[in-house]
Amino acid sequence: MRVRDVLMLCAIGTAGAHALAQTPSPEIFLAPFSEGEGRTIRIGFIGLQRVGIRVGRPVVNITNNPGYDNQPHFLPDSSALLFSSNRDGKQNDIYRYDLASKSVVQVTRTPENEYSPTVTDDGRTFTTVRGAEQRLWRFNLDGSDAGLAWAHSGLIGYHAWVSPLQIAAFILGAQNAPNTLQLIDLRTGASDVIESSIGRSLLIRPRRGTVTFVHKPQGGSWMIKELDAATRAVYTIAPTVEGSEDLAWTPGGAIVMGLKSKLFFWEESTDRWVEVADLAKAGVANITRLTVSPDGRWIAIVSQPAGR
Repeated sequence: MRVRDVLMLCAIGTAGAHALAQTPSPEIFLAPFSEGEGRTIRIGFIGLQRVGIRVGRPVVNITNNPGYDNQPHFLPDSSALLFSSNRDGKQNDIYRYDLASKSVVQVTRTPENEYSPTVTDDGRTFTTVRGAEQRLWRFNLDGSDAGLAWAHSGLIGYHAWVSPLQIAAFILGAQNAPNTLQLIDLRTGASDVIESSIGRSLLIRPRRGTVTFVHKPQGGSWMIKELDAATRAVYTIAPTVEGSEDLAWTPGGAIVMGLKSKLFFWEESTDRWVEVADLAKAGVANITRLTVSPDGRWIAIVSQPAGR
């Protein structure tokens, strides 16, 4: 671990750190996933439609690496996922796991760390948070350099593409200030602070195009919220699973979260979290980030493996 990395971890805290935030090193697990129409349940005289979410078997550790593996992000065609990994004991690069061949391929080869690979709005490139300055850098899908996407005055922690010229970004607070959600216009350079004290999970909500995030007010309940980037209006969707800040959207519009070895989905009709699966027997011990493939057939889960 570099001295500068130690200093950065002290400065930004565990909410904004990437590679240093989790010890021991996390792994990425992959499992079959399905989202059906569900079934109707009766509560008194009221019929409610329950979402039919299923996590299948086997649940496979696709990274199986003693170093850091995190931030999985599926390609738009669901053929592969990108992730940040440390495989030489020096720094993180972006790797790709191909679902058909079940192989891991190195994508970027730079002297700096890259985190949080995110496919851009046009689907032809991806961006990462790069280097100690945590700039937003663009790469072609083959890993060739496509240049600086954005250099913010503050440190970018995480990001989501709202449109080809607009991103939502988690900006690390300076001097113990809270982290903020900012909307950034890449044409003008303008950035608007939308909310403070947010979590690391920034996503575009399927079918709506809104930005979803977790609001973590000091001393208050954590809530999943959504931002309409056009109007700047913010709405509350649901409370989080208690103690969890990472979520995934399914293509059908359901929310999935994890806690320890268990997965849950938010059942809007009953205003509660419903357990989907317990993955302890598959070696999953402490779920953090997770993501569902665009075709709805796979779920990737980041976890500290059991027994490590």
